[in-house]
Amino acid sequence: MDAVTLARMQFGANISFHILFPTITIALGWVLLYFKLRYARSGDMKWMDAYFFWVKIFALSFAMGVVSGITMSFQFGTNWPGYMEHVGNIAGPLLAYEVLTAFFLEAVFLGIMLFGFSRVSSRVHTTATFLVAFGTTVSAFWIIALNSWMQTPVGFEMRDGVAHATDWFAIVFNPSMPYRLVHMLLASGLTVSFLIAGLSAFRWLRSDRSPGNRAALKTGVTIAAILIPIQIFAGDLHGLNTLEHQPAKVAAMESNWVTRSNVPLVLFAIPDQEERENKFELAIPNGASLVLKHDPDGVIPGLNDFVAADGTINHPPVAPVFFAFRIMVGVGVAMLAVSWLATWYLRNGRDLSFWLAWTLVGMAFSGWIATLAGWYTTEIGRQPWLVTGVLTTQQAASDVPAGMIASTFIAYLVVYAGLIIAYIATLMYVSDKAAKQKNADNQAEHGYQSAFTSTPAE
Repeated sequence: MDAVTLARMQFGANISFHILFPTITIALGWVLLYFKLRYARSGDMKWMDAYFFWVKIFALSFAMGVVSGITMSFQFGTNWPGYMEHVGNIAGPLLAYEVLTAFFLEAVFLGIMLFGFSRVSSRVHTTATFLVAFGTTVSAFWIIALNSWMQTPVGFEMRDGVAHATDWFAIVFNPSMPYRLVHMLLASGLTVSFLIAGLSAFRWLRSDRSPGNRAALKTGVTIAAILIPIQIFAGDLHGLNTLEHQPAKVAAMESNWVTRSNVPLVLFAIPDQEERENKFELAIPNGASLVLKHDPDGVIPGLNDFVAADGTINHPPVAPVFFAFRIMVGVGVAMLAVSWLATWYLRNGRDLSFWLAWTLVGMAFSGWIATLAGWYTTEIGRQPWLVTGVLTTQQAASDVPAGMIASTFIAYLVVYAGLIIAYIATLMYVSDKAAKQKNADNQAEHGYQSAFTSTPAE
């Protein structure tokens, strides 16, 4: 492979690993705040039991996100020097804003949140939890603002090949930013809700019937059931915005080669970019036009419109975008079905069934799959541009030899594979340990009560 392709794969691996953990911490901070507020209002210790367990998951995920983010940032200088050279006047301040307004806020109050429950007042501890949750969301705001600007750049001018800001408000609130921010925050909420539901169901299977675990389980399932319809609606709006500003990406998502009306919704196909057609196509007539234009006669752009007269292809690789988008949608449909079924099943204090509990365990990390698939759709769908219409991936790449990039890429993959296995194993171990502890506490309490309620022998 050439150096640019390897550098793209390496950065893709780094961002894929990194994004897993902010996707958890962004929403989990708010769930922890919910647990704390419920405790403050009711005085019921089950909410603090849920808080104490899930704050451990938050701390581990936060640490993993920080470390992986540091290694990812190094690549701007090693593999993509042209990025900062051409658009650093925009990217640099936005990244700095993220550090100054969000990361410092999280770092300052995280210690109080983790260790201050018995050392500060309940109000101070609740405030610290709120500020950490708020900090994670502000961090997401700035990162999404920068990435969205790369997708739909406005508010700048080019001088001697360098971007200079002319309107910071337009840069931050660029045309795709509100849609992408909402979509990402909802994705984080769904990721966390299924993680909570999955690990709580695992504890339930390990005979943990404690009130705290029940409260967490019902919270996770309920959040998922509420958010998934909103996410579907937000995704539709995001798709319409993408069609307006990045039509080549939408054409790749739909694997539509010719601009026309009455475009079918392709459920499955094997896109053939060389022949510029789909093999083994299974489609719903007029479906894509109806979804994207809300009109069965709507005209959808085709990929052939993005091929220059000299044969240069100015649209993204079709197959990765096409399949990634369908994986994201497929997981979303599964989330809708499982969350609504589980919500119905848990009504009126009912217990889970054995098969539904295992289904929730199996979907504990489904949010990761959907998030990565959506991220690949967005990022690969931007190609060949790094900043749409401004800077191509090729222009931003370094001259580092392919062999050197390949060796570091392999090293990253090995380390990341080990870390992700260790992370998941740790979550399962902590869940199993918590279940065993609750069972032991329950047995001890039952034995204590039996000693005082049994009939003494005559």
